[in-house]
Amino acid sequence: MAAGKEIRGKIKSVENTKKITKAMEMVAASKMRKAQERMRAARPYSEKIRNIAANLGQANPEYVHAFMKTNDAKSAGMIVVTTDKGLCGGMNTNVLRGVTQKLRDLQAEGISTQAVAIGNKGLGFLTRIGAKVVSHATQLGDTPHLEKLIGPVKVVLDAYVRGEVNSVFLCYTRFINTMKQEPVVQQLLPLSGSTMQAEMQASESTTGTKHGWDYIYEPDAQTVIDDMLIRYVEALVYQAVAENMASEQSARMVAMKSATDNAGTVIDELKLIYNKTRQAAITKELSEIVAGAAAVST
Repeated sequence: MAAGKEIRGKIKSVENTKKITKAMEMVAASKMRKAQERMRAARPYSEKIRNIAANLGQANPEYVHAFMKTNDAKSAGMIVVTTDKGLCGGMNTNVLRGVTQKLRDLQAEGISTQAVAIGNKGLGFLTRIGAKVVSHATQLGDTPHLEKLIGPVKVVLDAYVRGEVNSVFLCYTRFINTMKQEPVVQQLLPLSGSTMQAEMQASESTTGTKHGWDYIYEPDAQTVIDDMLIRYVEALVYQAVAENMASEQSARMVAMKSATDNAGTVIDELKLIYNKTRQAAITKELSEIVAGAAAVST
């Protein structure tokens, strides 16, 4: 029964794979809860600093921060947030597909790009397609730390302030729920007046009140607005990384659960084939015995 022995080996191999995927599913489920709590804990700060930055942008019209100015540079910056590890379904593929489409659109307009890669998968992809990677951050672990993100992101922000790039785009995966994650490619800079106005309207609709903002600046308006808008951009990047990590663990849990279920289906099919093969072999042996006995008796 050489065929039966081979099938038993396949069954054992798939059973071992099933144990691994089940363990990875349970680990991802545990990390997913922590990542979601971390992401939700960061949202109030992110929303509040958006509201304050929007109000500051409208409160002092005589001063325009560099992040709100436009320039004519023929280059754009992209901050690409992906995972360090794989086995999380099509999550990275979806966001990188959006990045590829944006790169094509910019290239069609005659605009070159320089990228900041956050995560090994995005860094590997950008390197393979020959994109200009000016900085990167990898091996962030399960907890995002702002101090690890500020340095790489500051490279492209400084390039925007110097007028070397005319816009900066943030690409990441937004967490919707455990079963759904949405790839996002949004403009981070310049912070247009319409963007600030939209933030103000969102704040007013949330609180249900409309304020006439009148600030007293200490030490002066320029210093406060400069620091606040930098914190605003950093908060957006940190929130994107936190959303991406929550999406990663959710996608990995779903992918590993699907792999475990598929392994169970394959095992059942292999066992059925093994039983049929074994039954056929037994039937063949019985037929040979009966035929031999009949030949002896005659």
